[in-house]
Amino acid sequence: MKKIFFIIITTLLTYYTALTQNTEGKEFWVTYGYSESLPALPSTGFVIRIVNGNQPTTGYIYFKELGTYEHFTVNPFEIYNYSLTDPQKLAVYNTTMGKSNKSIYLYSEQPVTVYSGVMRSHLSDVTNLLPVTALGKEYYQISYKPFTGSSDAYAVVAIYNNTQVYHNKVLGATLQAGEVYYRTDFHTDMTGACITASNPVAFFAENQQANVPFSDIPAHPRSRLFQQLAPVNTWDKTFFVPVTLHLNNRVRIVAAYNGTNITQKGGIVLTDVSGAQTNLTGLQAGQFVELIINSADSGCFITANHPVAVCSYIPINSGFPASPAQCWIPGIKQTVPRALIAPFQHYFNLYPLFACHTIIITPTDTKGNTKVSVNDAPPTDLVGGTWKSHTEAGMSYYSMPLTDNNATYIFSNSEGIIVLGYGTGLTPVDIITSYYYLACSAMRDLDAAFYANNIHFQDLKDNPICAGLVNFRAEINGLHPTASERIKWFVDGAMEPGTLNQETWSKTFTPGTYEIKMWVRYENDETAEKTGTLIIESCNQSQSAEFYVNNVHHTTLKDTTFCNKNVNFRAEIEGLHPTAADRIKWYIDGIEEISALNETQWSNSFENGTYEIKLVVHYDNDTYATFTGILKVRVLWIKIRNVRY
Repeated sequence: MKKIFFIIITTLLTYYTALTQNTEGKEFWVTYGYSESLPALPSTGFVIRIVNGNQPTTGYIYFKELGTYEHFTVNPFEIYNYSLTDPQKLAVYNTTMGKSNKSIYLYSEQPVTVYSGVMRSHLSDVTNLLPVTALGKEYYQISYKPFTGSSDAYAVVAIYNNTQVYHNKVLGATLQAGEVYYRTDFHTDMTGACITASNPVAFFAENQQANVPFSDIPAHPRSRLFQQLAPVNTWDKTFFVPVTLHLNNRVRIVAAYNGTNITQKGGIVLTDVSGAQTNLTGLQAGQFVELIINSADSGCFITANHPVAVCSYIPINSGFPASPAQCWIPGIKQTVPRALIAPFQHYFNLYPLFACHTIIITPTDTKGNTKVSVNDAPPTDLVGGTWKSHTEAGMSYYSMPLTDNNATYIFSNSEGIIVLGYGTGLTPVDIITSYYYLACSAMRDLDAAFYANNIHFQDLKDNPICAGLVNFRAEINGLHPTASERIKWFVDGAMEPGTLNQETWSKTFTPGTYEIKMWVRYENDETAEKTGTLIIESCNQSQSAEFYVNNVHHTTLKDTTFCNKNVNFRAEIEGLHPTAADRIKWYIDGIEEISALNETQWSNSFENGTYEIKLVVHYDNDTYATFTGILKVRVLWIKIRNVRY
């Protein structure tokens, strides 16, 4: 059975590497680390939470050490929770340094979002799980100093046979698919340790018992840290870090390249943190700095000349009852237009956490376009919080309470969002707890990436381009400076003439599907290939659309107030799809006006107020466009007294 199982895994991995890289996926791995003060396992919950999209899905959860499966089925926009049994907990819980089979493999037929948590009063923590399409070969440990008598730790899960795992270039273990290498360091903060592997692996920070900020006072709340970290190839150079509903957050920035210079707007660089650098220039690989940011900063804007990693921490008792928690912060290039998430319930004594929130990060200029749909209901504006904007970053964030623990939430903004989740407060049995985790983002490959018409190579297959001239651009970290062959470009397997060592080039394409490959040589003489699928369509270049409200154009609509409740709408569209069932859709405040489906002219009556009017057009090349305007209605009723003449 196990041999057949891993043959299936190998086949799936080969197929799914073609999928878009983000935090949704079909295959996941997870393992759990020891907690110094964790009570007996039977009283501790190990939970897997699967959030499904718009298609029904089935799948299974496989326990490597036991060789057993748990099958699941999830309906569209529903959640599946699985609590591990006592034997299953023991089969995934690492207590000593070394190799083991203590891993879980999760497979779903349709893309899902997956979270996992260890639930036990103030020892709880939660992480999202990264799909195998987002895993890599190089990681850095990002953690915190453990409490006296405890250890920092991390866990590596192999997804291929014969995977060599190195700690700071020293071989730690050779793993087969599903095996775990668990490493601890007594009373030492391993932040900055470099972990590399010969094949992609899943990597988890597993601090056994941390104080943030560090204190050896026994009465201080402390908690395990449990966070899946992203590989170096997904690290960015630009970040925006929000603040949870606390007085302050800690932020760690870790360098992967020598000579890293960092700038930060918002927050203060701390100079009393053990192991941290006290300035932001000239960092070497593995070195880190620590900041403190608070709500008055409206977040923190971080830039660097080389890719860095950023983690944010909820510290001890910072305004709200909380034990420490750690969250991976993706770079700004890792935004997505749509995020499917669900709040993580606290399963200690079956009580939910008192306060579950999500943070939505998006560009300031278009923050008003951010919408939320609960259980696939029509999209609405965000509720329960306020926007905070950071001028230098041009980014804003919104902390929204999630009031339905069993609901799925879909956040959307075409300009891109990153979504974080956190929970804090006291349980009904009066024990402090908290957690903080990445809820949804992209996990694009950024170490050597190329763009076609500014579309990332891993997103090309989902974004067809009109026939004609296509512009290509490479962004490569650590490119070899002098090699005679350091960049090569290929179209359908043939090297493109005149593009050798060119970081930018252009080519005219006719309709069809093309494989675009970029080959690079790094400064250490290692090489890599990055491949994207370019889809070229024949577009109607005269495609355009606009709409009018009482003959006022939609772009100037916000400057007009109508004094009549009855309003007429008219659309003018070129290149409209002639037969599609959804060729014209109208929305009022995010709710589709069904009676106006496929109508270019229609009318409606409005009460006094302000409304968002949206027109969605389906063009004849099967692409869509959206147009919006703000409608203001203010009907003045004037009472005229009777006059006798």
